[in-house]
Amino acid sequence: MQKVALITGGSRGIGLGIASEFAAAGFNLVLSGRRSRQEVEPALTELRNLGARVSYCASDIADPSDRRMLLDEVRKSYCRVDVLVNNAGVAPEQRRDILDVSEESFETLLRVNLQGPFFLSQAVAAWMLELQATDPDFRGTIINISSISADIVSLNRAEYCVSKAGVSMMTKLFAARLCAHGMAVFEIRPGIIRSDMTKAATEKYNRLIAESDLCVVKRWGMPRDIGEVALAMAEGRLPYCVGQVITVDGGLSLKRL
Repeated sequence: MQKVALITGGSRGIGLGIASEFAAAGFNLVLSGRRSRQEVEPALTELRNLGARVSYCASDIADPSDRRMLLDEVRKSYCRVDVLVNNAGVAPEQRRDILDVSEESFETLLRVNLQGPFFLSQAVAAWMLELQATDPDFRGTIINISSISADIVSLNRAEYCVSKAGVSMMTKLFAARLCAHGMAVFEIRPGIIRSDMTKAATEKYNRLIAESDLCVVKRWGMPRDIGEVALAMAEGRLPYCVGQVITVDGGLSLKRL
């Protein structure tokens, strides 16, 4: 039976990079995002051309009713979920100094980047345990996409850093809870990845990558770089790792003298 992966924010950027690797490896997919089906249809076609069966559910991960609708879609389409990738996330609409961050922006980022993934993971983990109760060989995986901002300070987007640091603790908590059942929970921390989120800063990062020692690997990270790591996790190739963080940043966070 083909495994099923649910990938939030899976129709572009890092999410699409992950979905592409999974599709090529034989996974069936359910993608979610806030864009309409018409907007994401080219991405869905691209994934189907890789051989995957693909469903899409327009939904807001921060909305409890949308999360229920999303899981209903997975149950209806596949009756199972083997992998959850919590990838959907947002950056602040305006970058402001930490002394000027608004409560509205803080609450928005926490709801989308942390609260939504937490409660989606809670629901999926409970479902995975139900699946295992009927099939002892079932092994589920949860993969959380955070950011180097979980550990590296950016004073002009404090609410983003806080939300991603929360994802790191969430990873450890679910890993500790599910490990006894043979289920894996991981965190991937991307660095500077070419995507919609970094598009506005393209010129800045082009210059820094080329002219400074910002990254050991002198290139942008690509969505595929994240997808390849996520696939190794989903395929069970890290069996003795529990709640671990894999940083995919070209050496940006490597301590150097």
